[in-house]
Amino acid sequence: MEEITMKDLANFAKTYGFIYQGSEIYGGLANTWDYGILGARLKNNLKDMWRKFFIQLRDNAYEIDASILMHPKVWEASGHIKNFSDPLLDCKECKMRVRADKLIEEFDSTVIADKMTDKEMEEFIKEKKIPCPNCKASNFTSIREFNLMFETTRGVTKDSKSTIYLRPENAQGEYVNFLNVLRTARTKLPFSIGQIGKAFRNEITPGNFTFRTIEFEQMEYQTFCKKDTDEKQYDFFKDYGMKFMEYIGLNKEKLRYKDHEKLAHYAKNACDIEYLFPFGWGEINGTHNRTDFDLKNHQELSKVSMEYLDEETGEKYIPYIIESTYGVDRIILALLFDAYNEEEDRIVLKLNEKLAPIKASVLPLIKKYHAEKAEEIYNKFKEHFMTSMEDSGSIGKRYKRNDAIGIPYSITIDDETLKNNKVTIRFRDTAEQQIMDIDEAIKYIEEKTRI
Repeated sequence: MEEITMKDLANFAKTYGFIYQGSEIYGGLANTWDYGILGARLKNNLKDMWRKFFIQLRDNAYEIDASILMHPKVWEASGHIKNFSDPLLDCKECKMRVRADKLIEEFDSTVIADKMTDKEMEEFIKEKKIPCPNCKASNFTSIREFNLMFETTRGVTKDSKSTIYLRPENAQGEYVNFLNVLRTARTKLPFSIGQIGKAFRNEITPGNFTFRTIEFEQMEYQTFCKKDTDEKQYDFFKDYGMKFMEYIGLNKEKLRYKDHEKLAHYAKNACDIEYLFPFGWGEINGTHNRTDFDLKNHQELSKVSMEYLDEETGEKYIPYIIESTYGVDRIILALLFDAYNEEEDRIVLKLNEKLAPIKASVLPLIKKYHAEKAEEIYNKFKEHFMTSMEDSGSIGKRYKRNDAIGIPYSITIDDETLKNNKVTIRFRDTAEQQIMDIDEAIKYIEEKTRI
């Protein structure tokens, strides 16, 4: 089977209700996407699997839900106001806007552009006559710094308005609540704070469907630990992240670690887990040793002590932080690519059963004779797991539709069901069938699909 293209997957996702273009009736808003009737369920199942793996199964792990809008000083302390911008220039010939650092590094991979000033980058581009990736001319404007944070204002009158930001990452919500969680959980180091939520970046070159967007969702996990134990925690969460990818069913052959050659201003160590998309390897997880950078800066700016008191030794110190962050939208995209299969006579989406938006579909063999019993069984099944019922079209066509949207179990209601309450279960991945009692079928599916 040839691998599905990004365009084909986008069409598939729209056709079957996984992902729609944002604001489509108005022509769409570039790089915004709405999760549809199946996509929303898939997304929620992924989040629930993450919660089980990172909160429920971990000791001293707690979940919060911090505000999207935060005090502007949060972003001053984090370094985003000073450092969170892209050096952009425009091609004077075709008007294409590009990042200067990316332009240089794609031209010469031995150059580390983020160590150069804007003036040095401009001079390098002119001296080497680096061409525009679109029209191949080498005629650019001066570099302008483009802030990646979305700004908004707070206040009811023009004179009283103040600038605040849509958060560019979730992590700071965990950091500013470090003391609150420490106090209310009555916990000790090491402990972790997790959070799932939206973040926003005013990216100039988003693309590749849902891989890079201006609004996205993160599953964040921050572990607070003592210095000198930080690298052990870092190594653990690198490995734990890969185990999570396998837990949700991603193909190990399409996953790899990618250590960072260039570290962010806050990082001591950093590594990504990448998935092999049609466009190449792309990051779906990042694990970082952020040292005590964040808490130290928040302490300095807020004048509130972020020190942890070890009651056994009496020692006080600012904890180090190991961050492991997971892109919800990127992982969903990887899952769809991974699960999509074109077989000789059908499309089948072989999603992990726990992730499948709909667990079972009840299908009366002949509507005229079996619909009433099918509805009775459907009402019983849906109390236990997400269930659909479909009675139009031939049974073969209904099987194929269920296969295409990833329903792991198709439940056929026929004359035998009317006689003895036995149903025929058809298994999505193999198309094999098995007869079971109704209560037995419920128990079987519930056990297989429980998160």
